[in-house]
Amino acid sequence: MSVRVPTQTIDSEAARQAALDTYAIVDSGPEQAFDDIVRLAVMLCGVYAASISLIDRDRVWFKAQIGVDQPQVSRELSLCNHAIDQPGRTLVIDDLDIDPIPAAKRRRLGGLPPRFYAGVPLLSPDGYPLGTLSVADTVPRHLAAAQVEGLELLARQTQHLLELRRLMLEQGQLLNAREAAAQRAEQARAELQRRHEELQQSATRDPLTGLLNRAAMEEVLAETLSRDPTERPPYTLLLLDIDHFKMVNDVHGHLAGDQALRAVAQAVLTSIRKSDIAVRFGGEEIVVYLPGTALDGATEVAQRIREQVARAPLRFPITVSVGIAAGDPTRDRPEQTFDRADQALYRAKAGGRDRVVVDDTPLFTSINPD
Repeated sequence: MSVRVPTQTIDSEAARQAALDTYAIVDSGPEQAFDDIVRLAVMLCGVYAASISLIDRDRVWFKAQIGVDQPQVSRELSLCNHAIDQPGRTLVIDDLDIDPIPAAKRRRLGGLPPRFYAGVPLLSPDGYPLGTLSVADTVPRHLAAAQVEGLELLARQTQHLLELRRLMLEQGQLLNAREAAAQRAEQARAELQRRHEELQQSATRDPLTGLLNRAAMEEVLAETLSRDPTERPPYTLLLLDIDHFKMVNDVHGHLAGDQALRAVAQAVLTSIRKSDIAVRFGGEEIVVYLPGTALDGATEVAQRIREQVARAPLRFPITVSVGIAAGDPTRDRPEQTFDRADQALYRAKAGGRDRVVVDDTPLFTSINPD
């Protein structure tokens, strides 16, 4: 890995620290690859101690170490801090007792001060010194040229390890960013779907009662009629109308009329199956489609609705009249069944309201679901 040594004007401490921070390595746990390098450095140079030191603001922190007593030392007391003064040069001090570097600026090796030190600066790709790969001993030493070269080779391998770590971090960040983007896209898709469903529901549901609206009924009817008549089950239709609804509005107000409509719709929804269809047909009229239900079963449903409406928790009483008619897809059209249910509803109202009347047309007085 080639590096560029910055000039003094570029190599500011802030930039150096920023370069180190990109590796997110300070205070990380032990890693075998770094431990192996310091072991090789000890073997290569025949010394007591070796370390990979990273200079972090006001301290020197050891990523890997052999023979060094402390996990970190103050930067001002560190030999490594001197080693990075000349980033492109290996600092070798054969005997620290005769070197001008003050004795205070020393780490401890087995409780003793070092007498020998050699440190190779570890550089970022832009040439900023991150720390050192160093060896030390409690007695003076002299490294052969081959040993110095070997120590520099190990420093370059350390730099490769640091770069590999940084690249893995970047890849992880990219992956996290992609996952976050995918999650945001999924959330946006779900929100779009939710809005679509809301719009679809608002287009097919009566906003006051929550029942299907007339347009939805026509859509269901068109889909039903598209199937072969022999594949459609027989059915019954209930046609409900709130008795004296105009009087409710006139006496109690339109808000009370809305409450009455909602109460009737709730009575209908709690009385029918999920497969049944309830539609606010217009004004106070509600149509209920009961597929595969015979007239006697439909009558029970209608009576249940009527009784629930009578018990509705309103401050004024309301009742409903219900007309019922049977339909068979193989012998009559839907509008014919609706007309017969409407005629039955008319008779219910004419007979005093608050009652259920079944269509008495002879051909249509019963359904055999089988």
